[in-house]
Amino acid sequence: MESEVQRSVSLRANRKGGNYRSNNNHSSPSNSKDVEGGGGGLFSSGKLSSDYAMKIIWKKGFIRLVLVAGILWMLLILIVLLFHIWSCQSSYLFFSAICNKESKVYTILNTWGFVPQQHRCPIPVISNPDRIVIPEGRTHDQIIKNLSYVMEDKPVKDGSQPSPLFGGHQSWKQREKSFKPSSSMKVHCGFMHNGGADMDPVDIKYVEKCRFVENVTVTEDHNGGRWVGIWRLILLKHSPYDEPRRNGKVPKILTHRLFPQAQYSIWIDGKMELIVDPLQILERYLWRGKNTFAIAQHKHHRSIYEEADANKRRKRYARPLIDLQMKIYYYEGMDPWSPKKSTVSDVPEGAIIIREHTAMSNLFSCLWFNEVNLFTPRDQLSFGYVVYRLGGAFKFFMFPNCEYNSLFVLHPHTREHSSKVEWVKSLSEFKGNGSSMKESRGGLGLWTPYPADLKSVVLPKVVRTSKAG
Repeated sequence: MESEVQRSVSLRANRKGGNYRSNNNHSSPSNSKDVEGGGGGLFSSGKLSSDYAMKIIWKKGFIRLVLVAGILWMLLILIVLLFHIWSCQSSYLFFSAICNKESKVYTILNTWGFVPQQHRCPIPVISNPDRIVIPEGRTHDQIIKNLSYVMEDKPVKDGSQPSPLFGGHQSWKQREKSFKPSSSMKVHCGFMHNGGADMDPVDIKYVEKCRFVENVTVTEDHNGGRWVGIWRLILLKHSPYDEPRRNGKVPKILTHRLFPQAQYSIWIDGKMELIVDPLQILERYLWRGKNTFAIAQHKHHRSIYEEADANKRRKRYARPLIDLQMKIYYYEGMDPWSPKKSTVSDVPEGAIIIREHTAMSNLFSCLWFNEVNLFTPRDQLSFGYVVYRLGGAFKFFMFPNCEYNSLFVLHPHTREHSSKVEWVKSLSEFKGNGSSMKESRGGLGLWTPYPADLKSVVLPKVVRTSKAG
C-alpha cells in the first residue's frame, strides 16, 4: 500500500518536470527503479517532461497564432473602413467612384461619428466641362408610363373657402390614392382653374422676391425677354398664397410644371451664388450614378421629428400646427430615422435640387408640393414622408452636406418673420381676432378634420444633439 502511494506521488512530480524527494528521503529500491530508471518505461521522467514541454509550446503557439490572426484581421477591417471613409471624401474621380455613401456601413460609421463632418469638401467633378458627354434620350420609368394632372378645382359647396385654389381642394381620399404608384396616374399638382380654358403653367407669373437680379446687368431682347448673360429671367407675379414662404415653393418644387419641355433643372435658393458649372453638376450628381433626382443631406438632422423640433424652437411656423402635421405623419406610420432605414436621411437641405424630369421624379415633386400645400410650408418636414409613402419606388441620391457648401457662395441676409403665425404657441390663439392669422389659400389640411382620432398620438421623443436643434 505504501509502495503504491509513493509511486503516485513520484508520478505527479515527474509530470511537473521535477524529481520527487520524500520528506524522510526513504524509498524502496523497486520504486527507484520504476521511477528513475532509464529503461524507457511508461512513466519515464525524461519522456514525460519532453512531451509535456512540447504540448505547452504547441498550446502557447496556437493561442498566439489565433491572437495575431485576430489582430491582423481587425487591422485589415479598420484599414478598409478608413479607406472607405477617405475615398468618400476624395476629390479624385477614381476613388470617389469606389465610395458608396448610401451603404449601411457608411451610414453606421457616420451615425457613430467616425466620419469627419466637414463644412466644405472637394467635389469630384470633371475639371473640363467640354469633356462631359451628355446622355442621349431620356431615362425611362419602369413604373409610371403616363402621368397627368388634375386641372379643374371643384368649388366648396358651403362657400367657406375661395375657389379655385392654386393647389386645389384635395380630399383625404385623393391624397391617399396618390401615394400608390401605377402605370397611369392623375394627381393634383398646382395650377388649378375653375373649368375655363386650359392654363399654361408658363403663363402663370408670380414672384416671391427678385433678390437674384440685384447688382447684375439685365438686358432685354427684341421679344421682351430679359437676360443676365446666357441666363434668361422669368419674372413671376401674382402670388397664389398669403404666406410668402409657401409662394417660394412653387418654382422650387414644381419646376417641371413651369417648364414642361425642360429635361433637366437645377434649383438654387436666391441667397446662393453658384460657383460650379451647371453641366458639371448634372454629370456629378445625375449622369455618373444614373440618378434622376439629387438633393443634399441636412447638416444636423436626419429625422423629421428632430427637424420639427428645431422649427418650433426657431419659430419657423406655428408650433401647434407643426405638431399636428407630425402627428398625422406618425399616425400614418412614419418612424424616426435610424440606420436600419434604406435612406441616408429623412431630412434634406433644400437649397439645391437637381433633377431629370422623368415621370417618377415629376410624381414625387407633385406629391411633395401637395404636402406643402396641405400642411405647413416647411418642405423639409414632408420630403422624407413622401419618400416613405412611395415605398421605395422613388430612388434619389442624397449627397453630403459638405459638397453642398462647395457648390455655392452663401450671401447672408437678415431673416425676417414672414407672418404672425410663426409666433403662435396654442390653437386657441387662432380663435376670435386671431382667426385672421389662418391662411385662406394654403394649409387647408391643418383645418380640415382628419379621418382618424389623433388625440392619443404621442410624438416620439427628440434628443437635441446639435445647436441647430
